[in-house]
Amino acid sequence: MNYVTIKLPFNANRDVAKELLSTAWLFRIATHRVLAVVKQQQILPGTKVGWKGMFRSIAYGIVPNRRYADGVVTLVMGVYESCRALDVNFRGVELGDWLMFQQSELEYPNRNITLKPNHEFHVTTIKYNGTTSRVVIKPTIPRIYSELLDTILTGRVEYMGRVVIDGVGTRNNQLWLHGEIHITVPLDMYYEHMSRHKRNGGKLFGGVDVNTDRINLAIVDEEGGLRDYKTFWFSEVTTRGFPK
Repeated sequence: MNYVTIKLPFNANRDVAKELLSTAWLFRIATHRVLAVVKQQQILPGTKVGWKGMFRSIAYGIVPNRRYADGVVTLVMGVYESCRALDVNFRGVELGDWLMFQQSELEYPNRNITLKPNHEFHVTTIKYNGTTSRVVIKPTIPRIYSELLDTILTGRVEYMGRVVIDGVGTRNNQLWLHGEIHITVPLDMYYEHMSRHKRNGGKLFGGVDVNTDRINLAIVDEEGGLRDYKTFWFSEVTTRGFPK
């Protein structure tokens, strides 16, 4: 089955921002640790179940949540498989500069990044001392995604959740961050509930005239006035359409 990821932006501050940031940093540290251990192995498992069984405890020792720990292992496994596909030396790979955390398994309801009926998300967070909590994120929901989120809830559609932090700063002496919630859903469900053909709200109209040696384009306004035109000649043919 194919999947697609939608991105929902959000802002957070104060304690919510602190807990999201600590979770992302612990997830990143765990990923570095698992990657380092994997690089030392001569033989690696051939399945995702095998990877989780071999490396979950290492990730869990840093980010004490089973779903996030599995998200770490799945991320490193994905890096390894990408290196094999691209014929890149896996042991020379370094992680990029990112802050995020994810639950890699499809689930409804998603236990760690839970979509609620009012389109807010209840997110499991981990503080630096290892204690867990839940925070509420209210992302900006584009109108085109509203029906899709409702369908996830009413249809009990399994999805994968990820929180990405792409900006951190201070406002009024308080921690502030910007990020995105990523929701991965089945592609066929996405196409079924997303509008792919929208009404043209513009006031200009275009026309195309195709000939054997050229294409003529013209743009007119509502009253039929010519606003612009362009001719594209086929350099490979003569004016009668025959090859040179």
